[in-house]
Amino acid sequence: MVVQQCAKAGIVHVVLSPGSRNAPLIMDFTGYKGFQCYSIVDERSAGFFALGLAQQTKKPVALVCTSGTALLNYYPAVAEAYYSEIPLVVISADRPEEFIGIGEGQTIEQRSVFGKHIGKEVHLSSDDLTMTEHTQELIQTLTFACSKRLPIHINIPFAEPLYDLLDGPMTIEHQGPAFSTEAVAPMDRDIKESQTAFANYQKIMILVGTLPEGTISQVLIDFMASNPSVLVLKESTSNLHHPNFISGIDQLISALGHDEFAELKPDLLITMGGMVISKRIKSFLRQYKPECHWHIGEGRANNTFFALTDHWNMAPERFWGLMTQTQSKPSGYRDYWRDIGQQRRSAHERFVSSAPFSDLSVYAQVMKSIPDHYIVHMANSAGVRYAQLMPQNPSHHVYCNRGTSGIEGSSSTSVGAASIAKRPVVLITGDLSFFYDSNAFWNQYVPQSYRVILVNNEGGGIFRILPKAKSIDGFAEFLETKHTRSAQTLISEYNWGYKSVASSGALVAALVDFFDDSDQPKLLEIKTPSTLNDEVLTDYFRALEPK
Repeated sequence: MVVQQCAKAGIVHVVLSPGSRNAPLIMDFTGYKGFQCYSIVDERSAGFFALGLAQQTKKPVALVCTSGTALLNYYPAVAEAYYSEIPLVVISADRPEEFIGIGEGQTIEQRSVFGKHIGKEVHLSSDDLTMTEHTQELIQTLTFACSKRLPIHINIPFAEPLYDLLDGPMTIEHQGPAFSTEAVAPMDRDIKESQTAFANYQKIMILVGTLPEGTISQVLIDFMASNPSVLVLKESTSNLHHPNFISGIDQLISALGHDEFAELKPDLLITMGGMVISKRIKSFLRQYKPECHWHIGEGRANNTFFALTDHWNMAPERFWGLMTQTQSKPSGYRDYWRDIGQQRRSAHERFVSSAPFSDLSVYAQVMKSIPDHYIVHMANSAGVRYAQLMPQNPSHHVYCNRGTSGIEGSSSTSVGAASIAKRPVVLITGDLSFFYDSNAFWNQYVPQSYRVILVNNEGGGIFRILPKAKSIDGFAEFLETKHTRSAQTLISEYNWGYKSVASSGALVAALVDFFDDSDQPKLLEIKTPSTLNDEVLTDYFRALEPK
């Protein structure tokens, strides 16, 4: 019954992890040819692999595991899906209720195991293997995942015998969800009030966090860019591009003083998309609060800056279509800050051109070397922050797990995306993130076009950047976690192409053919001097200050 309802809900992709208690589910899902099934042994990796699939398909993906701690290994991916609003359908096999809490092996309390990090859950009964009495509840739960774009949990107890529960081949049609995912339109009065308010502001800041590519049409992007009273600040994960938009947010505001911050303070702040990476912009907007803060988008509206006044629960495309019918008061707000942004970019180019070999110079070289039309997956921590400073290629689609900003699943997410994407995928990662998620490559779904660029500074380099962190006793061992590992041995087990470099010249040479077609995935390991990186970054921000 569960498998039938998944098919009727339009679920196609199913990530399975081996087990015994979930054998009936595995047999049902693999026995029906309408599902695309993937076998991923490590449940933690499987969760993020499914996340990558869901990112690319924009549809729910099912995860199926056995009982016990297998389910707990999904938790990091479930939390990321919850905060990134990505629909995962977690289906866990369980022991019958009478076996829970009596010392039975591979048994934990699986009800409500994800706490507040799940959109909806249902616990089915083991009294009737067809579970027909739970059909409506199951349908409602699957509907929730599709319409709200949140993870759900379906827990199913199975009694033994486990391998005699498949009656024969199923004939199920994938129908797709029989419900609308459109947000309810606001009242005409509210639209008019919003248009009037928009027209009366002279300093409008639009801050764009994580957005899937294609969220807003080029016509409406051009509309936002054409208004001289509107300053658009965007992050690398926004996937929005226009010459009038400022992408280097930290470059723009890092050298500002109190008077300049007061001048930058918007009257109206409009946010779109998911989590914001830049700590500097968050600090600025919390201290210099706008008069109004509107968040545009379906789903959750985060009060990140403690100034949220309105949530327009509709797609950004729809909202900006309404706003084209009005125009704000003209001002020089956009052009003034755009000119400063261009000055900062010029200072950036001057510094990078002569910077010593370091993380900063490496990311500058790497980001401009990625060919057009790639999907770029960024690992968390220092890497995605360095990428924020670099010019962006409008043809790239950029992803990063910013819902919880953890390092544990960046590689697995990128592999899941690469397994189905119509474009080639490159993962740019740091050493701790790479080794932490090394099981990401333990599967048969890594395409030959997949590329990994590993920046290995032999530890958690971001901790050297944090104020006063280096003064802590035991910093190198317990915070920075120094190591001397190389990826060569690990990646050779998967029969990948591998090259290691440790200088600017060697890096430039290695990148010449790194993205060329090949009969195997490739990894380029770049070893940078860990003790120099924070000094270079400090000098970089000093160089941005106006002379």
